[in-house]
Amino acid sequence: MASEGYGKLYPYILNMKTLEEYLVLAAQNHGHMCPGQVLGVRMAMLGLRELGIDDPAKHEKRLLTLVEIDRCATDAVSLVTGCRLGKRSLKYLDYGKVAATFVDLETNNAVRVVARDDSRLKAKAMFQGDSAGELSGHYKQQLEAYKVMGEAELFTVQRVRVKLKPEDLPGRPHSRVTCQQCGEGINDRREQVVSGRVLCRNCAGESYYEPVGSR
Repeated sequence: MASEGYGKLYPYILNMKTLEEYLVLAAQNHGHMCPGQVLGVRMAMLGLRELGIDDPAKHEKRLLTLVEIDRCATDAVSLVTGCRLGKRSLKYLDYGKVAATFVDLETNNAVRVVARDDSRLKAKAMFQGDSAGELSGHYKQQLEAYKVMGEAELFTVQRVRVKLKPEDLPGRPHSRVTCQQCGEGINDRREQVVSGRVLCRNCAGESYYEPVGSR
């Protein structure tokens, strides 16, 4: 079975679970529970339901998820969907939005789920009469409210079309070349051709680091 190895490591993800069960697992996986974890779990559950996928482990090669933020919600989305960077089924786009797009690779159907900005104010309003109670803190108010608020209050859902190149799909590398400047290998057509030379993005001027020495 394709998901056998994953199931041995994470046996609790072999079937869709309840919100409460996922929240327990999310807290264990992430290290703590927070409003972002609740949003991520509910976002993923909603996205999968919209695609008609009730057991992501059975459709491991069918599902691809694109997340738009590197915060707590993304860990929860990965947990529920089983999509991971290492399997190339999880893609990170640095848009700074609490949003994720879920793609069914068999049907090409895709749905983008976005956390509503006004949900924070709605969460606060739910417990405004509890200023001296257990939910007096804004953090706790958000955490508990996100568990019970309706999906329409938390998210906007939009059917979308995602254009994916073959080299962006899960599976073995589609190509591998060597940078003609630094000599490092480049997978999946991430190279650039500059003045007739095949270069990695770093050597082409897109480096995110600056060398301070070498070994």
